Amino acid sequence: MLSADQKAAYDKDGYLVLDGFISGEQLTRMQAATDRLIDASRNVSESDEIYDLDKGHGPDNPRLTRIKLPHKRDQIFEDVLKRSALTEVLTDLLGPDTTLITSKLNTKAPGGGAAVEWHQDWAFYPHTNDDLLAFGVLLEDVDLDNGPLMVIPGTHKGPILSHHTSGVFSGAIDPDDPLFTLEKAVTLTGKAGTVTVHHARILHGSAPNKSDRARKILFFECAAGDAWPILGASSYIHALGQRLFWDDLQDRQITGSPCLAPRLALVPVTMPLPPAPDNSSIFRMQQSGGAKSAFK
Repeated sequence: MLSADQKAAYDKDGYLVLDGFISGEQLTRMQAATDRLIDASRNVSESDEIYDLDKGHGPDNPRLTRIKLPHKRDQIFEDVLKRSALTEVLTDLLGPDTTLITSKLNTKAPGGGAAVEWHQDWAFYPHTNDDLLAFGVLLEDVDLDNGPLMVIPGTHKGPILSHHTSGVFSGAIDPDDPLFTLEKAVTLTGKAGTVTVHHARILHGSAPNKSDRARKILFFECAAGDAWPILGASSYIHALGQRLFWDDLQDRQITGSPCLAPRLALVPVTMPLPPAPDNSSIFRMQQSGGAKSAFK
């Protein structure tokens, strides 16, 4: 699916932008499913297992930061993950055996939808090796005005910057860190159906949405089958116990089969502990942990 040049670019820069990658019925069905889920949030008054609510949310003005685990809310999202051209890209980059870490649909409401401060996904869930990536599926047109994803090319091969603030894991770097080179940032924009790919170690973030349009991006965070999570990260899987974990692992299998021989690589690991006062989402983690904003 990917050309040799695209694979080389991903290895060098840590990201790809695949313009117009998903179209037709799959895109239309995902857009309709997203609209249904947002509409169903009107009578939700507190964040729950499905929704993270944004400030100002209410029956007449549904405002969300995130829909959690969308692949469990509507079959179309699981179909795109497991049975589409995206699946081929996944195996091109991570090999035949792949697992899902999590999925989320960041809906970033218009008129100030919450920023995501600069961070590296790897800091949240270190594994035995770093063959991990995230897909971003643009469900609406994304431009410079509505809080697009930004990345700093090449940082996936550099250090993991500190994501701690005042002694707790706040899930964001300090924008004053001398290793943070904002001037090198690249903005990932595109029409609905564009797909972005970014390595788990690349520095990335997104500004508030100050436009009058929502910014709806579906994210799938995925790992090679032989990349196993390290105990201590913030994840529901550590509370499951051995038997339920095995069942869950099979449920999260995207392609191939579960790998029972983790590959141990020399990768930088700092555990995301102690947790912020509220670590129920990245937004609350960054806020309650006192992370300094790069978007002031």
